[in-house]
Amino acid sequence: MITVSIVTFHTAIEELQKCLQSLTSSHIEYIFIIDNSQEDYIRAFCATQPKVEYIPQDNIGYGAAHNLAIAKSIARHATYHLVLNSDVYFAPDSINAIESYMDEHPDVGQLIPNTIYPNGQLQHVVRLLPTPAIQILRRFLPKTWFQKQNNQFLLRDWKHDKPLNVPFHMGCFMFFRNCILEKTGGFDETFFMYMEDVDLTRRIHKSAKTIFWPKVTIVHNHKRESYKNRRLLKIHIKSAISYFNKWGWFFDKERSEWNREVLQDICSSTESSVSR
Repeated sequence: MITVSIVTFHTAIEELQKCLQSLTSSHIEYIFIIDNSQEDYIRAFCATQPKVEYIPQDNIGYGAAHNLAIAKSIARHATYHLVLNSDVYFAPDSINAIESYMDEHPDVGQLIPNTIYPNGQLQHVVRLLPTPAIQILRRFLPKTWFQKQNNQFLLRDWKHDKPLNVPFHMGCFMFFRNCILEKTGGFDETFFMYMEDVDLTRRIHKSAKTIFWPKVTIVHNHKRESYKNRRLLKIHIKSAISYFNKWGWFFDKERSEWNREVLQDICSSTESSVSR
């Protein structure tokens, strides 16, 4: 059984409807819509949708809202749970393909597929674990000033054509194995929004593989709101401070080791392709 959770906040019905049209797989039993805005129009829309369970909430935050659904998923003995953004859509058979891959690879605890923008451009949804320096540079300085470091952080020189075990997944599509998720715990609710995806992927990576899988492609209409909205920028900065307070600012041995392993895996994969 697969369950899905989507957090809404004044979300347009057109966006939500397009997302739900991707979730027609018969293997999906429940779709939890956690509405942090408690909008009547979202409630009314959800009442017309099969498999959807509407959960109104005060704005408790992104991770905390998903945790409500994760608890329900585990209580209902689902095998897998998908944390999904409302601005994501994909072919309906994608879920079955991902489920089959997870069934065949029991050492994988979390998966994110290949992700593109609506215009077809690759979206860099897996990255190296961030350092304080790269976070500050990316937020406040022109990318041309540190292009080499930014390209390495985003894994831009990698073709994204093979599976990769990487401990940073963006939160737009997080497909979890529930037995691992239950053991690890859900999102850290210290993070109201932003960085909670990196934190959870990193914790799961300690006990299971966290895989980028390119055989399925999804579309994410990512708007990068925190680059446009001052309030969201403040939330993002606060979350970054919480993240580095938790994991370490300048001395993070695990970050250094795992980033080195990711780059080595990419290098080995590239060399293997060339030798053929």
